[in-house]
Amino acid sequence: MNIRLATEADVPAIFTLIHALATYEREPDAVQIGEAELRRDGFGPRPLFECLIADDEGEAAGFALYFPIYSTWRGPSLHLEDLFVQPSHRGRSIGKALLGYVAAIAMERGCARLQWDVLDWNAPAIDFYRSCGAVMLEPWRIMRVSGAALARLANSSTPRA
Repeated sequence: MNIRLATEADVPAIFTLIHALATYEREPDAVQIGEAELRRDGFGPRPLFECLIADDEGEAAGFALYFPIYSTWRGPSLHLEDLFVQPSHRGRSIGKALLGYVAAIAMERGCARLQWDVLDWNAPAIDFYRSCGAVMLEPWRIMRVSGAALARLANSSTPRA
């Protein structure tokens, strides 16, 4: 097993892993982007994310997709958007290796923290993350605006110069 930075040639594998993750998270029809958007957003002139691939004998066994964020209290940080290992490859510490690799990247970049979200029903993931030293921020809740609500909010603002 080898962990490496994804290249544009990995986009089909990343897309497959994203769909496998969506299925695991009980939302198989939620993915609304395609390979073209992944190419543009991850491998274009202004990449919005980076991705690691866990390569097992030429097969993409898992991935970690992350991007930089900024904490007004702590400074540079990384957000781990997705960490997923194909069920057929679990139990071999691939998830821990991917998470450790992202943590090492955060440290190399002088990040104050690495953070991510986890579904409240995903007890195996919560237990795994806690075993790695992560703490759940119990009082915090994720807020999201998307679709028509995002458009309404954007249109309600004062016009920009």
